[in-house]
Amino acid sequence: MAKVKKAYFCKNCGFEAPKWLGKCPSCGEWNTFTEEIIARESGSVPAVAAGSLPAARPQPVREIRESEHRRIDIGNTEVNRVLGGGMVPGSLILLGGEPGIGKSTLSLQIALADNGLKTLYVSGEESAEQIKMRALRIGIGNDDCMIYPETLLENIVAQIAEQKPDLVVIDSIQTIYTDLLDSSAGSVSQIRECAATLLKYAKTTGTSILIIGHITKDGTIAGPKILEHIVDVVLQFEGDSNNIYRILRGIKNRFGATFEIGVFEMLEGGLRGVDNPSEILLTHYEEPLSGIAVGAAADGVRPYLIEVQALVSGAAYGTPQRTATGFDTRRMNMLLAVLEKRLGMKMFQKDVFLNFAGGFKVADPGLDLAVVAAVISSYYDRPITEGVCCAGEVGLWGEVRPAPRTEQRISEAARLGFRKIIVSGYLSKEARRPKGIEIVPITGIDQLPRALFVE
Repeated sequence: MAKVKKAYFCKNCGFEAPKWLGKCPSCGEWNTFTEEIIARESGSVPAVAAGSLPAARPQPVREIRESEHRRIDIGNTEVNRVLGGGMVPGSLILLGGEPGIGKSTLSLQIALADNGLKTLYVSGEESAEQIKMRALRIGIGNDDCMIYPETLLENIVAQIAEQKPDLVVIDSIQTIYTDLLDSSAGSVSQIRECAATLLKYAKTTGTSILIIGHITKDGTIAGPKILEHIVDVVLQFEGDSNNIYRILRGIKNRFGATFEIGVFEMLEGGLRGVDNPSEILLTHYEEPLSGIAVGAAADGVRPYLIEVQALVSGAAYGTPQRTATGFDTRRMNMLLAVLEKRLGMKMFQKDVFLNFAGGFKVADPGLDLAVVAAVISSYYDRPITEGVCCAGEVGLWGEVRPAPRTEQRISEAARLGFRKIIVSGYLSKEARRPKGIEIVPITGIDQLPRALFVE
């Protein structure tokens, strides 16, 4: 009987151990080791699962030709923006997101876009008939798009070599496996081996590959952490499944800026790019309401305005509640403590609820001033003067610090017709001041109420 070779792998970092360990010696996480069968016969496991691939040879550094970094237009403006202007040939892109958020829809739209690219869509989760139904709903703009339902890595690599597409989409990496490993699809060893093989093929042939990855309940991409280290670009698809808006965020990009975002709207016919996010994130009310402030945010190089809603009420059950949707609750508690300490507001007796319009998740410290303004407005039940927005970071001493890319935030507010923007008084005097908007500098949050309300 053939001897079964087993090993234990850390689900977080991919560290291999001969026996189960409570704590991973590599990443320090607890209870992350899983048992996997790596071979049923004695002998080492081959390092390359796809057989023979084009081999590269060492070259003197002076003889290496500089690439022109030609970027390919994939036919989607928002995705091109997040990628830094287009897709780089030979790049390996990882797209992650929660179930039902629209990963498969977005990847199929890229494959079916009228971009002049020959694409191969590999599906390990759906049949060709199911993909055809979605394609008819989305719209077929690329007749050179081929559908290939398959999960065996060797067959996929063989078809890629035969068809020679410009772009390969794999949905998803957790369903792909190689026969050279006995572990099941989605295991740490299978994901690591398949990703490494696809990376080698992409780099040696110049074929761009987009792989979809599922995420865990913690919000991280399933599989070893090394998967994110292997790929060139990591894209995170975010949003509330109950909301129509989605955000494509660049987490890692070897060829461009990180933390760039693309905004999409989920419609019956698929995902539609939103050119002006500020319009969908601002609500127009018939009469001014308390607890509503407008903040000038910036993700990457893209500024936009977002509505911040706050509700402050008396704690009915003794212990005050603190709830934030789309914002870090710990940072909100810090801002409330600053208000209580520096402005004398009795926040320990109040329930505070915070919400960002559109279901957006924002981690921009430049929105601190808008959050504080919304809380102050709700606390005193006074609406903020119409046409006022905020941009600034709040420190523990109540000081207002300049937000990153304040100039772009001011320009975006002026473009949308805002009459006044409250910024940090420590902002450089050499900063460009657009016409048509009043800039109110403040150095501390004690000066904020006077700037928010009309006496």
